[in-house]
Formats: sequence, C-alpha cells, structure tokens
Amino acid sequence: MTNRRTVLLLPGQGAQRERMGAELYGRQPAFTTYADSLFRSLDSDGDKLAAEWQRPAPNPALDDVGVAQSLLLVVGYALGQAVHAVTGGPDILLGHSAGELAAACLAGVFPPEDLLPLLAARSRTLHTDGRGGMLAVAAAPDELPEPFEPGIALAAINGPRHCILAGPEPALGRTSAALSSAGFALRHLRSSHAFHSPVMRPTAARFRGELGEVRLRPPHSTLISSRTTAPVTPSQATDPSFWADQLLLPVLFWPALKSLLDQQGHQPGLILLDGSADRSLSAAARRHPAVRSGRSLVVPLLAPAEPAADDTDLTAWTAAAELLAGGDPSLRRTAQT
Repeated sequence: MTNRRTVLLLPGQGAQRERMGAELYGRQPAFTTYADSLFRSLDSDGDKLAAEWQRPAPNPALDDVGVAQSLLLVVGYALGQAVHAVTGGPDILLGHSAGELAAACLAGVFPPEDLLPLLAARSRTLHTDGRGGMLAVAAAPDELPEPFEPGIALAAINGPRHCILAGPEPALGRTSAALSSAGFALRHLRSSHAFHSPVMRPTAARFRGELGEVRLRPPHSTLISSRTTAPVTPSQATDPSFWADQLLLPVLFWPALKSLLDQQGHQPGLILLDGSADRSLSAAARRHPAVRSGRSLVVPLLAPAEPAADDTDLTAWTAAAELLAGGDPSLRRTAQT
C-alpha cells in the first residue's frame, strides 16, 4: 500500500449535511487546530458559523449558500490538514466546486490567512444573483433531451450516468417535470442558486474583481482542475479569472477522476480519500475497474449521509487514519464500505 498515491476528494454545494465532520472537532488535533483558526478569523461570525455546524438535523440554515459553502470550505480545509498530519500528503487534490477552493487552499494557491476574505467575497457575490436551483439526473450527458429551456445548463458530470442541471425558476421546475414524465430519476439538491450556469455570470464578474485583492500562488501539490480535468498550471492558479469563471462553467468532476484512475489507478494504484459527507464523490469510482480489481482503494473519511448509531464520523475517520498509517489490512473492508 505504500506505493499507492493518495487523492483527497472534497465536496461542493449539495453534498453538505448537518454536523459534517463535527465529531472530529476536539478529538483530531490537526482538524481542531485548523477549524479553530478559521472560525476565529471570522470573529463573531465565526461563532455563529460554528454553532450552525454543531446543530443537529434538521437544520434549514444549511440550505443557505453562505452557511453551506463556508462550512464546506472550513471542514474541507481542516480535513485536508488532518490527512496531512497522518500521511504527509495527500499527493493529489481534487475538489468539486466549492471543494476545489478548499483544495486550492491546501495546495497553497490561497494562503490560509487569505481564506477569510475569500469566504466573505464568495458569500457576498452569491446572495444577490444567480438565484435558482440544481437538479441531479440519473443520465449520461448524451441521454439528456436537448435543447434545454433558456437559462438551464449542464452544471456538472459526477458519474457515468449522474449529471447535474442548473438554472433559474420556474424554468428548472418545468425541466424537472418534463424529465420526470420522461422516466428519468431526479433529485433536487440543497441549493438556492444555479451554480455553474450562465445566470452566475454577474456574480463571477464581481468575484473576479475581489479575487484581484487576494495573493495567488502556484500550487505546491498536484491540484487537479474539475474544470479542465488536468493539473492546474502556475499561470492558471495565479489568474483570478480562472477561479471566478468556475462559478458559471460546468464541473467535470467524473471525467477528471476517471482520467486519474485510467492513468494511475492500476499500477501502482491510488487511495481515494472521500471527504464528502454523503460519500457521493467516490460513488462512481467504486465501479471503475481499478477499484473493482483492488488495485485502487476507496477510503471514506466521514460517515454516510444517514449514519447508524455505530457508524459515526469519528469511527470512519479512525478506520481511515489507521489504514493510512499502515494498520491492520482487515480495515480494507471498512475502507471500501
């Protein structure tokens, strides 16, 4: 297992759940230290955000874009630092939407001290424009009926037959009804905005201006872009437009992850660390030949979306940490579950 490279997968809007990762707080030292530092950087707003994080389900506040994306960034960054404390890695970072920003922070593109203005800028730009929703559809891109209604766009490809559509209401509602009538399985995501669609263009323009005030640096780790499916180059990393335009362009998460598995998943193999609170980031990867053969592993870092009493975030993290540290090979079954 020592030859396998670790890939940290970090989630974006729609994958959040109540108390995601909260059980690690106060128990995993690196996670606690970095979560604390980020909450403190928000002053009194940090206390409010931490309180929302600790609140049990149901918590409608997690549907608010400012709360959800701030927590996704805080938890993703702290989780990445916890992985680093155990392994010295990860070797490769791949994030989905807001998770890509957390991955960029871990790769050194956005220094930790600049995370607060990044969070604030992102929240400000997302409250006024881009209202709408996001719809998960069990279909391959070429199976979706086109053309879409005006304003509706393919927002993400998360698996071979897992696409996300986004757009304003009521167009998204009409699209949902038409797809349902045509027999497609659908699920509305926890999002009040139409991310990765053209309606985000004004927001992206403002975000680009605010990012011009943030120090951007080339990544010191391999950071895979879910926009290009390739490693982020130094020129891309230091270009505010590259990150701002992420808001209106589709997320090619599965094509990026599949490319990694195709190229590196068989020899010597990869360890995919799923940092999502619903294990959605690795769902498609589990069916990839590299994982099915056992050459690559899927290791969930958090519990499932609806964990049982004995299946908690702390349990999942402990099993993952022991496996990564070279512990009992019998933990492999836990890692793949």
